[in-house]
Amino acid sequence: MKKIITLLLTIILLTACSETTKYDYKFSGESEHWEAEFSYKGTEKWIKKDGINTYSNEDNYELVLKYKGSLEELSSLQNLEYSYNTNSSGGGETKNFTEPPSTVIFSSSGASKSGAKVSEDEIIKVNVKWDDFNESFELHNKSK
Repeated sequence: MKKIITLLLTIILLTACSETTKYDYKFSGESEHWEAEFSYKGTEKWIKKDGINTYSNEDNYELVLKYKGSLEELSSLQNLEYSYNTNSSGGGETKNFTEPPSTVIFSSSGASKSGAKVSEDEIIKVNVKWDDFNESFELHNKSK
């Protein structure tokens, strides 16, 4: 019985000294020619050890960009550049084609430890340039 009480007190103490939050957001939006989804997952931890509070977080993302027209419409595509910007970070890709693309879907992904966190209510700005065309649009969180 004494071991059970000790175990319960230890669990309560550990729970009181640490807090873990997980998040999983999906932002989406579209323009006339493009649609995109930005998936963002992560974990943040607050731990109190020896009277000192520490914070850490890990996250990963994937941006999936899809051309709304047919693959044939992209057959003469030579350059594709797309980027995204959050309140705290951004990224993008540039692709040069010597042959027609084999898909209408393009993606990029990444991860970080102790980096800036994307918040649930952010509006992510996306810009797409393909050859002589350019479109910008916003992604909004559909997970709320």
